[in-house]
Amino acid sequence: MTPFGQALRELRDRKGVTQRDLAHAIGVSPAYLSALEHGKRGKPSFDLLQRIAGYFNIIWDEADELFMTAEASHPRVVLDTSGLPAAYTALANRMARQIRSLSPDMVQTIDELLDKARHQA
Repeated sequence: MTPFGQALRELRDRKGVTQRDLAHAIGVSPAYLSALEHGKRGKPSFDLLQRIAGYFNIIWDEADELFMTAEASHPRVVLDTSGLPAAYTALANRMARQIRSLSPDMVQTIDELLDKARHQA
C-alpha cells in the first residue's frame, strides 16, 4: 500500500463511501481504484486527484495534504545517483535489495535520520 492508498482508504472509511461508489462517481473502474489503494498503480493524475477532492468536498489544507501524499506515493521509485560518489550508488542499491526486509521500527528510524539530515543541510 502507498501513503496515498492508505489516505484514500481512510478518507473513504471516514466518509462511509465504498470503493464501488467512489469509483462510479469519479469515473474510474472499481478495479482501478482498488489497485490504486493497494499500491499496484502509480500515483494518480492531477485530474483524478481533483475529482476525488471534489467528490469528498475537501478544500485547502486537506486537499493539499492529499495532493502531497499522492506525490510521495509512486510504488516504483527510481534513484538517480549519476555523478555522485560510488558509496551513494551502493547505498541506493542496498536499500533496493533490503527494503522489504526492514521492520517498521527501522523504517521509522531511517525516516527520522533523513529528516534530521534535511534540517542540518
